[in-house]
Amino acid sequence: MSPHPEFSHVVRAHEIGGTPKHLQLVASDAERAALVTRFDLISLDRLTATLDVKREASGIRVSGEVRAAGAQPCVASAEPVPFTLRERIALLLTQGVPDGGEIELSSDDLDVEPLTSDIIDLGEIAAQAFALGLDPYPRRPGEVAGINSEDEAIAQRSPFAVLKKS
Repeated sequence: MSPHPEFSHVVRAHEIGGTPKHLQLVASDAERAALVTRFDLISLDRLTATLDVKREASGIRVSGEVRAAGAQPCVASAEPVPFTLRERIALLLTQGVPDGGEIELSSDDLDVEPLTSDIIDLGEIAAQAFALGLDPYPRRPGEVAGINSEDEAIAQRSPFAVLKKS
C-alpha cells in the first residue's frame, strides 16, 4: 500500500459498534485518475463501493461490493479492452490471533487481516478488491496481427506442421 492511498476513506475502529454502518463510496475524477496510474489502466470511468461495517466478537467485519468500469491495455496489442466488474468484499479485521492460534470463521469469510491501528481505510480496501477483480491478462477478442492464437501455436508445434507447409 502506498503511503497516501489514492482512494482514501477512513473510519475509526473505536467508533464502529454492533449496528452495521452502511457506506456508499464514489471515486472522484482525481481518485480514478490516480488509480489508473496505480493499476496500469487505460481508463477508469466509474468506481463505487457499497460497504457495511460492524463490530463482532471476532473483530470488525467489512462486507459489500465494488463496481467499476473502464479499459485495460490488451496484453498482446496494448489496445483498449473494456471491462465492467463487480467484486464482492468479505473481510474480517481482527485485533490479534487468539491464544489457540485459530479464529473460527463462517463460510462467508473470504479474508482475515490484522487490525494494526484505530484507522480503517475503507477506500483502500475497496481499491484492493477492485484490483483483485481485474483480468490479469486482458485480451481483445479476435486476431491480433503477428500474434498466434493458442490453437495456432499448438498446431505449429505439431510434428506434422512441416508436412502442411509443403
